[in-house]
Amino acid sequence: MVHIIGHRGGRNLWPENSLSGFRKLAQMAVDGVEFDIHLTQSGEMLVIHDPTLERTTDGRGPVADLGPGKHREICLKDSDGETIPTLEEVLAVFKDTPLELHIELKNHADGTPYEDLAAKAFSAVERLGLAERSILTSFQPDVLADIRKAAPGIRTLSSFDAKSAERLGLTSGLSLMRQYSDVIAVEKSLLRAKWDEITQLVPLDQLGVWVPNETSDLEYWLAKPIRQITTDRPDLALQTRG
Repeated sequence: MVHIIGHRGGRNLWPENSLSGFRKLAQMAVDGVEFDIHLTQSGEMLVIHDPTLERTTDGRGPVADLGPGKHREICLKDSDGETIPTLEEVLAVFKDTPLELHIELKNHADGTPYEDLAAKAFSAVERLGLAERSILTSFQPDVLADIRKAAPGIRTLSSFDAKSAERLGLTSGLSLMRQYSDVIAVEKSLLRAKWDEITQLVPLDQLGVWVPNETSDLEYWLAKPIRQITTDRPDLALQTRG
């Protein structure tokens, strides 16, 4: 059965990467949750997608520049006064659930990786006994290689899209990513267009797709013998999978 992973907690249903959304997702019969982490100058790991605050919050500037506790003063857009959650708060939501935790390690606004983020994230999941259910993810081979060094034994996932293929080459890029990854998650349009080439390189039980959200799209991908889909509409995905 294809696993259903709630993308950013299910961002088309509630504010993305919000504690309220994560709590609601935890009550659904999904198989996992995906969310993103950034590292601030004070060492706090915050769950937010963008390297800057403007799109999803009422704040401004780089996430990395936030001082200690300053995330508590910034509200998520379209929420009832919710603030940016920490990694520890999100892990606590899922601690007593069976869900897989797909934790994407993001980068600075200039694209450079955060120093020691892999080790810090691994320490957090290990401290709560969640390492076996956690998968650390990235678009960048060097970040995935760092995860292998900093968190030996934890599973890894590489995200791959048209920009990745342009930057690294399709065949050479996927071959490189496979060196560091237990799962390869490919953007849906690229996977559909290059299905034969990609499935020659990546075993189906290690292959995922993101982000199908429409019923017809969900039907198409849920009928494929792949490991997982990552979707903004976990409710529709569950209805479609039946």
